Amino acid sequence: MVIIMKVGATQQEVDHVIERIQASGLQAHLVQGEERVIIGAIGDTKVARPDNFNLLPAVDRVMPISRPYKLASREFNPYDTRVVVNGIQIGGPGITLMAGPCSVESREQLLETALAVKEAGAQILRGGAYKPRTSPYAFQGMGEAGLELLAEVREITGMPVITEVMTPEQLPIVEKYADILQIGARNMQNFALLHAAGSSPLPVLLKRGLSATIDELLMSAEHILAYGNPQVILCERGIRTFETTTRNTTDINAIPVLKSLSHLPVILDPSHSTGHWEYVSAVARAGIAAGADGLIVEVHRAPDEALSDGNQSLKPERFGEMVRQVRAIAEVLGRGASQAVSAPSPISLPVEA
Repeated sequence: MVIIMKVGATQQEVDHVIERIQASGLQAHLVQGEERVIIGAIGDTKVARPDNFNLLPAVDRVMPISRPYKLASREFNPYDTRVVVNGIQIGGPGITLMAGPCSVESREQLLETALAVKEAGAQILRGGAYKPRTSPYAFQGMGEAGLELLAEVREITGMPVITEVMTPEQLPIVEKYADILQIGARNMQNFALLHAAGSSPLPVLLKRGLSATIDELLMSAEHILAYGNPQVILCERGIRTFETTTRNTTDINAIPVLKSLSHLPVILDPSHSTGHWEYVSAVARAGIAAGADGLIVEVHRAPDEALSDGNQSLKPERFGEMVRQVRAIAEVLGRGASQAVSAPSPISLPVEA
């Protein structure tokens, strides 16, 4: 259930409600709005009747959460969550651009690509050090050596890094080098990994599974949120359908649907959605027009020589043109580039018992 406090409720009154929630065996999650405080009571609400809280003098009203995903739902938090990474805000009025190679292959390749995408307007550097590949004989990534290169290039360019983590055991070493954890489509329902990421201090970009429904994506996000990490970013990356002309089928519908059902930021991956560089810019434009909070795009200086996913990688000059196009669309919609900020606001924070 959601407990909405009256305008002007004091901290002491808020603390009293939190104590009552915890005494009922529920978890309290606080959302600080501009005018009101909202407290989510999560758990088996059969043991705690709404009337137990409605009668408290500082409580305005109590509302049930009908969705199976509680913390991820807009019923729980009516405010858009904004995740801040090194001063870059993901979510909110601006759009955020993440770009870089599918896989880290060498220092020269990574640095050249990072400098090019930054000049074009990307704010966050993507690059894979651990790669889940369909074939066991395909390039699996450079591992920790790739993470070290990502950290070095971050120091040179000032761009925070997003990279994939595949197992709970990898999490400590990836946290050492990364700024954002990426959980890929194949691991969307790896619950041990979701729980480990829920205990991480780093934001998590969660990609939709190959054949996952929107509800399943949000339930996976709920696992991360329930384990204490409120910094979750949803990513639509195309789903598997009967169509084989493209790698996947881009579910543009998912963007406005997710924005209506959840307060979490939504990013589109037009590279994996299409699998062909020729279609990446068009789908990226559609995603921003549909309301996506940003894009994550694969860029390579020589796609024909890429060790993974060269077919869907843009050359730097094509990425630059795509950035100009999506920014023009964003401006028409009253959105510009994501602005640097000092702290996330507002964001849902768990309150420990």
